[in-house]
Order: sequence, then C-alpha cells, then structure tokens
Amino acid sequence: MRYAVLSHNLCTVMKIPHDPVALEEHFKDDDEGPVSNQGYMPYLNKFILDKVTGNFDLHDFNKMCWTLSNRKNLDQSQLLISTDDAFKIWCIFNFLSEDRYPLTVVTEEIEYFLRKLTEAIGGSWVEERFEDYKLQLNMKQQSLNAWELISLVGSGHFSKGIDRQALSMGVNEVYQELIVDVLKQGYMMKKGHKRKNWTERWFMLKPTSISYYVGEDLADQKGDILLDGNCSAEPLPDKDGKKCLFFLKSSHKSFEISASDKKRKHEWILAVQTCVSLLRQGRPAPHREARQKRRELRLKQQAEQEELELRMNELQLANEAKQLELEDMRKALEEAATNAAEEEQRRLQTQTELQDRYKTDLEREKTVRKKMEEQVAQKSTELEQYLQRVRELEDMYRQLEDALEDEKRARQEEEAVRRLQARLLEEEATKRVELEEFHLRQQRAISETEAEKQELEKERLAKESALQAAMTQLEQLEQERQGAVEQYQTVMKKLEDATNNTKTWKHKVAEHEGMLRLIQPGSKGQQMITNWGPAAFSDGELSQRQKKWQEMKNQTTQAQ
Repeated sequence: MRYAVLSHNLCTVMKIPHDPVALEEHFKDDDEGPVSNQGYMPYLNKFILDKVTGNFDLHDFNKMCWTLSNRKNLDQSQLLISTDDAFKIWCIFNFLSEDRYPLTVVTEEIEYFLRKLTEAIGGSWVEERFEDYKLQLNMKQQSLNAWELISLVGSGHFSKGIDRQALSMGVNEVYQELIVDVLKQGYMMKKGHKRKNWTERWFMLKPTSISYYVGEDLADQKGDILLDGNCSAEPLPDKDGKKCLFFLKSSHKSFEISASDKKRKHEWILAVQTCVSLLRQGRPAPHREARQKRRELRLKQQAEQEELELRMNELQLANEAKQLELEDMRKALEEAATNAAEEEQRRLQTQTELQDRYKTDLEREKTVRKKMEEQVAQKSTELEQYLQRVRELEDMYRQLEDALEDEKRARQEEEAVRRLQARLLEEEATKRVELEEFHLRQQRAISETEAEKQELEKERLAKESALQAAMTQLEQLEQERQGAVEQYQTVMKKLEDATNNTKTWKHKVAEHEGMLRLIQPGSKGQQMITNWGPAAFSDGELSQRQKKWQEMKNQTTQAQ
C-alpha cells in the first residue's frame, strides 16, 4: 500500500501516467515484500524514472522527497537553522553530490559550498579551520551524506559569530544561485512602457530570463524578460534626474533601468552580457558548467587513481610473485648455504689436514732450504775466491805479458848491441891487420937497403904519422867499443832484471796450479872474455883469429 501511494505521488509530481496494474504485477509473486529480489527499486527505475520527460517542477519533486525523508533523518533540535534552510541545504547537497548511490558529497564540493556560504553571509574564509576539518574527515569517510552536511552547516562550525538570520539569508542566496539558477538579484528602478513612470522592482537574473517582482519575497511577479542571443545590455547617459542608467534590449521589448550606483550598474550589464554570451554558445549556467568540470576532473582523477590502483595491484601481484620467487630463492639459498656450510666444514677439515701436511713439508723444505743456502753460501765463497784468483791471474797474466814484452825488447836491444860490437870488432881486426901489414912492410923496407934508408926514413915518418893517425882512429874506435860495452852492460842488466821478473812470475804461476807456462829464452854457451870485455864471437872464431894472428906474426919475424 505504501509503495502504491508513493508511486502515485511520484507520477503526479513528475507528470507521468500512473499504472497500478504494473505495480501489482511486479510484486504479485513476492511473499517477502521489498526485501526480495523483485524489490521496489527495479520497479521505480523501469516504470517511473525511465518515463520522465523533464517537464515537471523540480521544486515540487524535491519537496516531496524531502517530506518523505527528513522526519526519519533530521534532528531539528540540534540545529541553528530552520527546516526551510535545511531543505535548501538538502537540495544543494543533491546538486553537488556524486552520481552514484548512496549519494555523498566529496571534500572538494563541501569546500566549494562552504566558501559560497561564507561569501554570501559576508564572513571571511578561514583556510586553516577547513584544513583541520578535512583532516578529521579524511581519517573517517572522506565524504558526507545529506544529513551530515545539514548538521555541519546547522551546527555553526564555519559560521561562528554570525546570527541565524544572516546564516539563513546566506543559505537562501546560495540556494537561489545553485538550485534556482539565479545569477544575480537586487532592487532597481524600471521605466514603465505606458505611463513612463519609474518604479522600484526586485529583479532576478537567470540564464534564460530576467524576472521582476514587487518585493524580494517573490510574492507578486510583474513580468519576465526573455533572453536570447540577440539581446543586449548597454549603458545610457543620465537623464530625467535618473543616474546609473542602462538599456536592456530583448527580442520583444526594450527596457530602461536605473541601478543604485555605478558599481551595480556595471555588474548588471556584465551579468546580462555573460548570459547572452552563454546562450549564443549554447553553454549552461556558470555554476553548472563549473560543477560539470569539477566532476569530469574528479572522474579523470578517479580513473587515473583506479588505473594507478590497478597498476599498483598488478605491481603488488608481481611483487607477491617476486616475493614467492624470492622466498623460493631464499629457501634454495638456505639449502645452498647449508650445503655450503657442510662443504665448508669438509673443506676446513681437508684444509686443516693439508695445513698439517704442508706444515710438515714446509719444515722439511725449510731444513733443505737451509742446507741449500749453506751450500750456496759456501759455493758463493768458493766462487768469490775463484773469481778473485782469476782476477789475480789475469793481473799476473797482464804483468807477465808486460815482462815478456820487456824481455823481448831487451833481447832486441842485446842483438843490436851484438851486431854493433861484431861490426866494431871486425873493423878493429881489419885495422890491426892493416897495421901489422904496414909494420911488416916497414921492417922489410928497412932491411932491404940502407941506401933507401933516408927515403924510407922519410917514408917511415910519413907512415908513422899515418900510424899515429891510425892509432888515433883506433883509440876512437876503442872509445866507441867502450861505449858499446857500457851499452851492452846496460842491456844485459835490463835482460837480467827481465829474467829475474820472469823467474818470479814463473814461480808465482807454478804456485797457482800451473795454469800458465812461461816461454823461456834459449840457453847460451859459455861467453868469451877478451881484454876489451865480453866477446861477441864463438870459440871457433877465436881460434881462427888466433891462428891467423900467429901466421902474420911468423911472417913478420921471417922478414926481419
């Protein structure tokens, strides 16, 4: 019965035909009432809401819905506002709420409404107070239903210091703008068309019309000015004692209107021009367009948030899969760590055994190495001694070569002196032979004849002079021979020194393991000594010379 009455009232208010048979058909098989699967909401959507055409009075529809719901949900005793103001806030809630059931108004729309209300009552907006409230709200549900919004405004939380009348006027102004689509309203003077008199009227600007009333209570409407894209509002100069004039031209009539001051004049002209511009562009009222943009932005943000949540869920799933994979890896790592620990234990045991073995081997190697180092040190000492001997032998070899070279030079000098001595002896022998021959001829000449004595005497004297010269020459030769002998003695001294050096080095070489054998000079025979010194000829030569000398002496004796 209740649903039948509700359905009839809804159809009456929304101006659609009521079909009671459809309601009965809808509920005929349902023994449990509206809580069954064939409840009232499917019927409401199918047989009532789907048939709505939009030609009904929205205010009457809101009033009926308000009457059905406020008694159960509204506690008037806790509010500072009237029931009519609560109804207006309820209508504003329906305008600002999201298009999903159950209806709620989000934080952004709450802030928008409270800002509008604060501006309407002439208060100042306190951002910090709303931020604190938003934090509290976000901690709970992040949105409000209609009754919570009415309680928020009726509690005076955001209108402290404002009386009830000002708050009621503010609620009404916001209701007029958002619900009734009143863009601007106020008292102005209008010039009549017939009597041409100026009368004060309450003007109300909507997106498609300007209505004017006797008073602001809207009890007596005097007329409407329909707006379209051809309308215009232009300022007029002051005339007939009226100031702040502007001319409003529509498709049917034109109006002269006087504002109270220049500011309101410009505000009304701008508001009318804005409405005409919106009509030309086919756009809705600014507050409805702004609401639609906010909703679209929220939907976009919500879609982005849902996409982000979807991605986060995908990432969460991927993370969980990764966590499972990591868990498997962790278990595998733990198992591997256990195996590794066992392996490490075995390795440590093996390493300990190897270390003991290596330690023994190392001790043995150290002993061997120590012996080898001692042998190497000994070998190094021997090598150093051997190298020292080699260096000494090299020095001895060089000195021996120098001694041999000195001996060689001494022998060369001795040979030269011998040749010189032999030559001098030969010259001496030749001179002696010549002298003996001359003496023999002299004796023969003396013994030949006495007659020739004088001549021979002269000849003798001449020959004595020659002999004297020859003796002088012989003395010179003797001096030269003496010098040669001295030179020969010097050379012999050097040869003897060289021989002594050679013998000394030969002895040293013999001491050094016979590494070198010296080349010794050949042996010489017994040296002959003459009255002039050591001879430079052999025994055979000397005997031959003696024999020849004896023969010459015998010849001289026979000649005498």
